Amino acid sequence: MSKMFYPKLALTNLGKNRRMYVPYIAACTITAAMLYMMVSIASNPGLEMLPKGSRTITGILGFGVWVCIIFIAIFLFYTNSFLIKSRKKEFGLYNILGMEKRHIARVIGFEMLYTAVISATLGILLGVLFDKLAFMLLLKLFEAEVPLGFSFSPTGAITVVALYAAVFFLIFLNSVRQVHFSKPIELLRGGNVGEREPKTKWIMAILGAAALAGGYIISISTENPVKALSLFFVAVILVIIGTYFLFIAGSVVFLKLLRRNKAYYYKTSHFIGVSGMLYRMKQNAVGLASICILSTMVIVTISSTLSLWAGMNDMFSQRYPRDFSVQFATEKYHSEIMDETKALIDEKLNGSGIKPSNEVFYRYANHCATRDGNEFTAKFTETDDPTQIYQLVYVPLEDYNRSMGVNKSLNEGEILLYVNRGDYRHNEVTINGIEYKIAENLDDFMVNSETASLIYTSFCVVMPTIEDVAAAEAKCAEIEEDYWTAFIGCYYAFDVAYENGEKPDLASQEQLEVKLYKALEPFKGEWRDSEGYAFGVECRADIEQEFREMYAGLFFIGVFLGLLFSIAAVLIIYYKQISEGYDDRERFIIMRKVGLSHSEVRKAIRSQVLTVFFMPLVAAGIHMAFAFPAIYRILTLLCLSNIGLFVGCTLAVFGVFALMYAAVYLITAQSYYRIVSE
Repeated sequence: MSKMFYPKLALTNLGKNRRMYVPYIAACTITAAMLYMMVSIASNPGLEMLPKGSRTITGILGFGVWVCIIFIAIFLFYTNSFLIKSRKKEFGLYNILGMEKRHIARVIGFEMLYTAVISATLGILLGVLFDKLAFMLLLKLFEAEVPLGFSFSPTGAITVVALYAAVFFLIFLNSVRQVHFSKPIELLRGGNVGEREPKTKWIMAILGAAALAGGYIISISTENPVKALSLFFVAVILVIIGTYFLFIAGSVVFLKLLRRNKAYYYKTSHFIGVSGMLYRMKQNAVGLASICILSTMVIVTISSTLSLWAGMNDMFSQRYPRDFSVQFATEKYHSEIMDETKALIDEKLNGSGIKPSNEVFYRYANHCATRDGNEFTAKFTETDDPTQIYQLVYVPLEDYNRSMGVNKSLNEGEILLYVNRGDYRHNEVTINGIEYKIAENLDDFMVNSETASLIYTSFCVVMPTIEDVAAAEAKCAEIEEDYWTAFIGCYYAFDVAYENGEKPDLASQEQLEVKLYKALEPFKGEWRDSEGYAFGVECRADIEQEFREMYAGLFFIGVFLGLLFSIAAVLIIYYKQISEGYDDRERFIIMRKVGLSHSEVRKAIRSQVLTVFFMPLVAAGIHMAFAFPAIYRILTLLCLSNIGLFVGCTLAVFGVFALMYAAVYLITAQSYYRIVSE
């Protein structure tokens, strides 16, 4: 036999099965291009030219690369199962005609080789073509200058080639395994497996409903944002398990209930559609569940990152409410420290033409504590659960009144309380063994940038005097003497502008940041660690670019992954419809022979396709509705508090995705009808 026989036969097979292979190769090409672009952008030296460098965006893009690699590997492996299923009859025929299974393995090997080489090559070329455009869009999100020029990423090309070589080799081994361990008659009937009516699996249906309910309950009932973050992936796993179980078992239960409804079932379109879905649900349920999960991932990923990007300016203002903030720790705590600090900063500002405005200045003490009911204790080592760790911030009433422009009063043993996430429903609170009466729960507080950035819930306690604050901090140091030294922190924040009202440019503000940092030099020797975290200056303009990089990068990754998930969902939908079309063709031919008209056939097809096709979209919408509370609470950790923005973004993304989903339905329904009408 000629050495070119198997390569030619493999090439001929790809041509004859182009209806199945062309979409697969196209999807492989697009995913290869997306992976190349992601790796190319992540390793692009142009990122180093960003004002804050590549320290933020490189990490985000690196995470996106690994997500792409893992997802593409699973996606290619899974979608290839549709091809093998449609080819089993062909392989069985080869075997009966005398071709040994090792020869069939060679044919499969060349087919895999052609598919991998074509898709990887075209993917890299397509990636090179659109790489510059993607990089320009990313820099546009950063509001950074776009460097011109053409570039090729060897790292991106090597990553694509290595991944596709590994994945297609595993696909080849799996395909050969299926052929090798199957008898010729099993291969001939491979496309018809699962044609018997499936049994009702009540236990699986109940377990699926329980898993789904568990995931929903976690999302709805978890109010603590940190706890929502820690339990979110548990809820996701439960929802995924519940989705697959309910589509496999619950769909059978649902279809059998429809069959029992005689008024609904005994109509031409409903009879054909329900019976056809019921007999094939065993093999199609996994595909429907996968489409549902992918659809949910698209909606969640894009809506969340779009909300962060759209609300970026508001979140930045919340995170950094003033142009400059100065904070340090000192053993002094009387009011003289504030005058001394102000004098040092004014000294550095003299001659610069800049005057501070919108000032806030207060003394504080803070520490972490664990909570048991209404008791807080500075025992940091007792728990590793972040949801049980809280930050306590103490501020004297004098400083609170001055900063907030109010005139509140407190008696001895009373406090004012502000909780930045959630609420506190007790009238008393015990801190380190000392009981305090809550005179008022505050709606607002001068939360500094450090407190705003923490994922922990902060309890901001306003005490009658600075001596009470110092005593509370000393009590903490007494309990945790091996880990804590009592000190009082000072926080001073203000906006800056030139005398003519204009804002200084970034370079001038960065120079001012250095001057203000040096102004704190006299305080370095007054506390335990001269290089500690509480000594520093934050410049809003200096940090803004890094902040923009992070949220714009997350949005870019969200859209990128959303497109990847959408491609996967569309391809699975296409293969499911095409494979069902071939399975149904003989059945509809028989029905036409016994008198079923073309209009009745089309009506039956429409009823069946609509019922099956939109089931995953409806389920994805339900998943998103129940996931909304948990996702919003997690986003609050990133300073997103505008729930209306998140609702609007979620509805917009769902609407656009539903339109795309409907367009895919129209295309695949026509393909399905053409197949059954041939």
